[in-house]
Amino acid sequence: MGELIYSAIQSLDGYVADEHGEFGWAAPDEEVHAFVNDLTRPIGTHLLGRRMYEVMRVWDQPEELGEMTDVTRDFADVWRGSDKVVYSRTLDAVATERTRLEREFDPEAVRALKESSDRDITVGGPGLAAAALRAGLVDELQLVIAPAIVGGGTASLPEGVRLDLELIEERRFAGGMAYLRYRTR
Repeated sequence: MGELIYSAIQSLDGYVADEHGEFGWAAPDEEVHAFVNDLTRPIGTHLLGRRMYEVMRVWDQPEELGEMTDVTRDFADVWRGSDKVVYSRTLDAVATERTRLEREFDPEAVRALKESSDRDITVGGPGLAAAALRAGLVDELQLVIAPAIVGGGTASLPEGVRLDLELIEERRFAGGMAYLRYRTR
């Protein structure tokens, strides 16, 4: 049985994008990117909202990114090797390999996916993660904290959700980022 993991890079004050929709302040350096690659490697399926899909789909055609390092090339390979489910009422179609489009987030379908999967699943994007958290589907949170306070924007965690968590891993990076991994109780 796979576990559902909410993974995000966020500011210290809890935002994945600032008030202008920018997230360049959260760009991982090579050390953090390699670490994220290793977190992503065992994932079988990524559940994505439309905005997250639009941000991440460039990894399906990394030649559009220009010059790549070994670490970014590795991430592109890992990303292309996994399945994706995009939840959107507005997209007409998806344009990437191994990707299917769903119109509605169905907690029971995700629960069935978890039960039938031999690999873990991630939920990406704070809106979709909020739905999964509210449905009690998230088993683990993996948060990379950027050394920035942005003062507002898109919150990484939803209001009105209470969870008791157990810290099971932490790590500091030379560039100032920190990783916190929590299991839901």
